[in-house]
Amino acid sequence: MKFSAGLIAGVAAVGFKRLPADFITFLFLLMNHHANRRVFYSALTLEHLEDAFYNQGLQLFTLDHFLDANFTEDFFSSIVTISNDEATHVDFLEKALTAAGFTPVKPCTYNFEFGDVFDFVLASGGLEGVGVGAYIGAAASIQQKPFLTAAASILAIEARHSAFIRAVSGNAPFPQPFDTPLSPPEVLSLAGQLVIECPSDNPRLPFVPLPVLKFELTEGQLEIKSGSTIQLSTEAVNPNSYGPIYAAFLTLTGPIFAEVSWTHYGNLETTVPEGINGQSYVVLTSSNTEVTDDTEIAGPAVIEVANTVFSG
Repeated sequence: MKFSAGLIAGVAAVGFKRLPADFITFLFLLMNHHANRRVFYSALTLEHLEDAFYNQGLQLFTLDHFLDANFTEDFFSSIVTISNDEATHVDFLEKALTAAGFTPVKPCTYNFEFGDVFDFVLASGGLEGVGVGAYIGAAASIQQKPFLTAAASILAIEARHSAFIRAVSGNAPFPQPFDTPLSPPEVLSLAGQLVIECPSDNPRLPFVPLPVLKFELTEGQLEIKSGSTIQLSTEAVNPNSYGPIYAAFLTLTGPIFAEVSWTHYGNLETTVPEGINGQSYVVLTSSNTEVTDDTEIAGPAVIEVANTVFSG
């Protein structure tokens, strides 16, 4: 599956039907707040993608495929559970939006390009990581405490999914003391790379995705660590049409900026700074002091930085 290496949803721990009726009614009333509604639309867009990812993957890869790839039956069962969690998220959001009088967004047509079971598992870990960043990034836009409580509940489940898959894949399950928030345009930029087409009658999302930023390992490069030189590419800029460009590695405590140079092949080259570890995100900016809607040029690209040695 090609993925640049990818909000508030339902309450996975208890499920939609088990939530107290008065709490559900309160959420419906609060959804009329414009900011909350925007978050729910964006959430459902991402949850549809995750739900389709697991559905298509588990239709293609059976238990026998997982066993042949040296995964255990317990691991396969856990992937099925994760798939069910994502379906619960979709169900909750659709019912909540419908009850509030709004038309839920419908699922799109996706291009996951599964290779083998290993690709599927690695991609699922990356997708869950993007989900974690999306929930954290959405928190600042949630105007009411009940929504924030629901988002925190789902964030915990998504983080467990991510840590579990990372550990089984041989990556550190918790490589940093903080996860990285992603803005809605950043999330949509990542998700949009997997979308072929969406229904024409879907409600228009209130965010514009950023231009795509791609990262690929260069020949002979097996892993990325702090100090590694990486190459990035985007159609948003070229050497002759843009001013100063910087790479901003996103973190909770603020972006870490790095110098960017052009290669002979028209790609951008930068160095991974200290303080970056695990599933990480880099964007191109026109500023080396802040990352805002006005300064972001393209991205993010997803990069796995392996500074932490993990043996599960």
